[in-house]
Amino acid sequence: RCSVDNRVTRVAWLNRSSILYAGNDKWCLDPRVVLLANTKTQYSIQIQDVDVYDEGPYTCSVQTDNHPKTSRVHLIVQVSPKITEISSDISINEGGNVSLTCIATGRPDPTITWRHISPKAVGFISEDEYLEITGITREQSGEYECSASNDVAAPVVQRVKVTVNYPPYISDAKSTGVPVGQKGILLCEASAVPSADFQWYKDDKRLAEGQKGLKVENKAFFSRLTFFNVSEQDYGNYTCVASNQLGNTNASMILYEETTTALTPWKGPGAVHDGNNGAWRRGVCAWLLALPLAQLVRQF
Repeated sequence: RCSVDNRVTRVAWLNRSSILYAGNDKWCLDPRVVLLANTKTQYSIQIQDVDVYDEGPYTCSVQTDNHPKTSRVHLIVQVSPKITEISSDISINEGGNVSLTCIATGRPDPTITWRHISPKAVGFISEDEYLEITGITREQSGEYECSASNDVAAPVVQRVKVTVNYPPYISDAKSTGVPVGQKGILLCEASAVPSADFQWYKDDKRLAEGQKGLKVENKAFFSRLTFFNVSEQDYGNYTCVASNQLGNTNASMILYEETTTALTPWKGPGAVHDGNNGAWRRGVCAWLLALPLAQLVRQF
């Protein structure tokens, strides 16, 4: 806008040395530049759909009483931030070095920050276009977020996924006691990236899926060995082996016979299974058979 009064005889708008309008006459070819007002008090133009090339000085030139006067305004064009380049998702072995890049444009130049999307992460880990991680650990895996902001608009964010590969680590493998004839389970839990492959051994013999009386169930982070009807032959030492392309580890556990000291009510032949020895069971049977004989003796 350019304010004028009734002493003004001629008016013009210029961009640097180029004339945009002289009075009501348009001198530029740009269709985005239009005349808004040419009155006794105001001489105004409008630039539609502004872009960065429109930035710069604009001059309102007026002629009054044969004395030219000018008024200058500088147009500053602001541009929302935009991320133009960012690193792709990456997979790396534990202990390696990682370099992430995030390039953004905007006017004024945006501020770029990196942060690790993790419950344990606190604040920004970098306030630069580049993020360097030396000797990366498995705890540093996950998503990394790049944010570009310049207060013109809301910050723009993009994420990069960093996968850290590491060999298996068995976190849980416990021995289990099970009575004869009952269902027993041995569990082996392991963390690894990529996920571990599991194998089971009894002593030095590998157990196969589908083996009679057994079931091997492998998931991403654990393996379950199920005995449906535990026999005396099932007791012993078992080894769980977890492996991926980075290495392997193993853990041993024992399936043992669980013993009880309390007498279980008799429910018929073969119905009672406990952990005591055979001699004790034979003694109980002899005692039960002696009861009718003692009653006969008292009667006579």
